[in-house]
Amino acid sequence: MAMARASSGLAYPERFYAAASYAGFDGSPNSSTRGVSSKFSSDVALLLYGLYQQATVGPCTLPKPRGWNPVEHSKWTSWQGLGKMASAEAMRLFVKILEEEDPGWYSRASDYVAEPVVDVEMNQNLKVDPVIENGNSYPETKTISTENGSPPETQDKDVVLEGLASVAVYDQWVAPSVSGQRPKARYEHGAAVVNDRMYIFGGNHNGRYLNDLQVLDSRSWTWSKVEVKAGENSSESPSPLAITPCAGHTLIAWGSKLLSVAGHTKDPSEIIQVKAFDLQTSTWSAMKTYGKAPVSRGGQSVTLVGTSLVIFGGQDGKRALLNDLHILDLETMTWDEIDAVGTPPSPRSDHAAAIHAERYLLIFGGGSHASCFNDLHVLDLQTMEWSRPIQQGDIPAPRAGHAGVTVGENWFIVGGGDNKSGVSETVVLNMSTLVWSIVTTVQGRIPLASEGLSLVVSSYNGEDILVAFGGYNGRYSNEPSHKSTLQPKIMETPVPDSVSAVHNATNPTRDLESELEGGQEGNIREIVMDDVDSDPKKNRSEENIERLIATLKAEKDDLESSLSKEKLQYLQLKQELADAEIRNTDLYKELQSVRGQLAAEQSRCFKLEVDVAELRQKLQTMETLQKELELLQRQKAASEQAALSAKQRQGSGGVWGWLAGTPPNQISEDA
Repeated sequence: MAMARASSGLAYPERFYAAASYAGFDGSPNSSTRGVSSKFSSDVALLLYGLYQQATVGPCTLPKPRGWNPVEHSKWTSWQGLGKMASAEAMRLFVKILEEEDPGWYSRASDYVAEPVVDVEMNQNLKVDPVIENGNSYPETKTISTENGSPPETQDKDVVLEGLASVAVYDQWVAPSVSGQRPKARYEHGAAVVNDRMYIFGGNHNGRYLNDLQVLDSRSWTWSKVEVKAGENSSESPSPLAITPCAGHTLIAWGSKLLSVAGHTKDPSEIIQVKAFDLQTSTWSAMKTYGKAPVSRGGQSVTLVGTSLVIFGGQDGKRALLNDLHILDLETMTWDEIDAVGTPPSPRSDHAAAIHAERYLLIFGGGSHASCFNDLHVLDLQTMEWSRPIQQGDIPAPRAGHAGVTVGENWFIVGGGDNKSGVSETVVLNMSTLVWSIVTTVQGRIPLASEGLSLVVSSYNGEDILVAFGGYNGRYSNEPSHKSTLQPKIMETPVPDSVSAVHNATNPTRDLESELEGGQEGNIREIVMDDVDSDPKKNRSEENIERLIATLKAEKDDLESSLSKEKLQYLQLKQELADAEIRNTDLYKELQSVRGQLAAEQSRCFKLEVDVAELRQKLQTMETLQKELELLQRQKAASEQAALSAKQRQGSGGVWGWLAGTPPNQISEDA
């Protein structure tokens, strides 16, 4: 029977100061982590530093370090990430972390009066759960320590630490004992959680599409079938909807409704259909959409981002693979086809998608008609640009038909297959660092190693759990498969060389920020390592520190070299900018000169146009005068001709009159 020594404990804040002194802090606000690093790993030293500053000084008000010093930057980030945490809470968490790293610290503290110590049985009130790792079974010990002689508080908050040289190994999948009538076995169904109730809709069983709606209450692990009522006329659905059996669709929880988007049906429509199930009235309705709707499909990914659905890929009714991108605004029910820049993922279906920081859409895996993929693509929803980042860690094997769900910055991937066999690993991707880790591996032909299964996040007894259901791996499943509680056990493991030291130094602090935010709302579960030998641990810590220092030095050299190159490039760009400004000034002057010449030419052209108009007017006047002149000339000629004719007649009349004896005067009068 294992024995350990337990102390009745000092009261706070004396207990905190004793722990701080033992850890290596000298009591001043400017304490460094040098003394602390000699006893603990670098990530733990950073956490203790931040908590010590928070407890003794208060919230961080210092500006962010500007120098190229990753250690100082990490220390500042560790402290600043605690926000407005109370001093008492920081003291308590400081002591708890110290007890996790060195359970016997108090008995070795020399600066304080030793208190009575009693022997306790370590096996008392001890729970040992088996953990299967790489086929081997190890006992997992979880204990809750007693502080200040009082019973421990209720522990209902899990901590997931991802720091230097450590990863979190989660509890194994377990099969819950369920009651009620189980739904028909299926795959390619839709699943969503509302108020700790997992809803299952549709799916494929032996080639037949289903349209039933089932619900599993994770609080009692009881199955029940939802009785759908006849719908009523509404503006959204003009007539009651007889729900069509489908598979390969996506089920999304939206307020008090469940949205079923796309999917394969026996008689497919031309465009994607959006159906809504009202949880209050238990009725289905067809949602009326506007804009150009995408072509009907199944096996697509549908991701809820704010008040919009982002749809990518899939396979249409003619088995043609797609890689188009569409967004449906749920407030206006309007479709928008997105033409993103960059290289999109190749056409595929049965992939997984997740949203990170409400900005980045991640696409992983999927398959074509001939092969499966394990590539990772990221779409920036602000710039609408595709990119393909470099993956780190244990990159998963190619797969399709897998399921994924996000918990904080972690994206869990379960199941899937490669057209030969199902995938047995449960993997997780840190979406900030893009580092993959294997959470656990299942053995045998179980539903988790299936294609077309579903995965959701629910809660049970105040703990977040993953719930998988259904799938097909040669036979259909109708079990809620297994559930996985998010309870970590810290294990030492090498960090990939491709992960930079700066990232490694800051990741634990970034993880701590989210953990402490949750820790202020609830209590934090303690993780106690049993049978710890302090000397080997100290040696490992020293080795880790030496490796960290060497890595930081190399990183510093690289950064200095990069800085020199950047400075040189900056000077070159500055000179080019100055030359460009000079050229721009000359061109501007030339442009102004050309503009002046153009204005002068325009003025001259205007004058010429006026002169031309005047000349045209004069020409018209001259033509009129010429016509009048010609008329006068004709009139003159006619007058002259008439006068000549009259003169001739006068002459003729005088001769004949004389011959006839007519007097000349009479002839003139007659004339």
